[in-house]
Amino acid sequence: MEKLVIQGPVTLSGEVTISGAKNAALPMMAAALLAPGESHLHNMPRLQDLITMSKVLAIMGCDVRLDWPSIKIDTTSVDNLLAPYSLVKTMRASVLVMGPMAARWGEARVSLPGGCAIGTRPINLHIAGLEAMGADVRVEHGYVHVKARRLRGAHIKFPQPTVTGTENLMMAATLAKGTTVLENAAREPEIEDLALMLNKMGARIRGAGTPIITIEGVDELQPVSHHAIPDRIEAGTFLVAGAVTGGNVLARKADPRHLEAVLEKLRMAGADITIEREGIRVRGTDVYTPLDIMTAPYPGFPTDMQAQFMILMLKSRGQSMLTETIFENRFMHVPELMRMGADIEVKGRTAIVNGPAHLSGTQVMATDLRASASLVLAGLISEGTTEVLRIYHMDRGYEKLEEKLAALGANIRREKTQMY
Repeated sequence: MEKLVIQGPVTLSGEVTISGAKNAALPMMAAALLAPGESHLHNMPRLQDLITMSKVLAIMGCDVRLDWPSIKIDTTSVDNLLAPYSLVKTMRASVLVMGPMAARWGEARVSLPGGCAIGTRPINLHIAGLEAMGADVRVEHGYVHVKARRLRGAHIKFPQPTVTGTENLMMAATLAKGTTVLENAAREPEIEDLALMLNKMGARIRGAGTPIITIEGVDELQPVSHHAIPDRIEAGTFLVAGAVTGGNVLARKADPRHLEAVLEKLRMAGADITIEREGIRVRGTDVYTPLDIMTAPYPGFPTDMQAQFMILMLKSRGQSMLTETIFENRFMHVPELMRMGADIEVKGRTAIVNGPAHLSGTQVMATDLRASASLVLAGLISEGTTEVLRIYHMDRGYEKLEEKLAALGANIRREKTQMY
């Protein structure tokens, strides 16, 4: 086990290069299954989740070569249409192989992903969509079994936007017979990026990034070379880090088009945000204006940024409110922040944050990916030493976070730890 040791408070200053988006890279890796031959994927972040996905593909028979920041995936020798529980349980995005397998080979056997710390994330919408496309789907012994001689186009209306559901069914529809319409589809930039890759492979997709996506099925697709977009959540995290420390940070390669809701809230709080040719710059201040934030599907405020913004609220003079509408259990970092001196009250899905807080360093435990980022940010503004345990959560979504923060002036290091 490892931990991060942070000595605060600090003021961050300098430039940080944003890595490729994890949530774009993972469906891109799954999409490589749709074409025989070798696809080349670039700007891939070196993260544990991508390593897990590479193992899923390797078990299926793919030749996967990790040459960071590039990944080569050759699907020529696929002979095992199985995504086992031993891997799917560690990364829910593994279910993204289900649509491509069903589309190309007419069969898939994928483990149900199991529980999730931040809330329930069932794949029933994926299953219902594949059934609408003519697949025979059975759930037995913890696995989803999909069979279809050839998927056929269908009109599928999601009861609520689902990112992985949209991606899975969009990929499945590329090789289906006829036209598929996905209504109330998720609109995230990562879905647009996936559609761009699929169209380069020969797919016919229109409307990605809007609530209605239309896919005209084709008979075959070709391997491709494609670059992932920058990670908007990593960019947002570094912008908040610059703001809360009163620093001056340039997030290189960050795309402002993907961060409009985040940038709006940073400006409302009092941070100085400028869009430059190289990326986005934030200049922080000492005390911020309280905020009222409600998470929502894209283009609303992202659930993956609410834990980080809670630290900005702790720098605000007055009472802020943060309402989580996506996941029912995403305030698990609050008790840890309260141990550091934060004044936060949780009522249902709303956290009431009173500031400004005077945090003191202590030992805290990360419970999920974004919670780990919030605890690191808290350590940057705390007096004394903060130790963040269970940083394997952080390593799932942030590439070399401590090295990038150290380059900006943070006093932060990674150490081995013994858990009792």
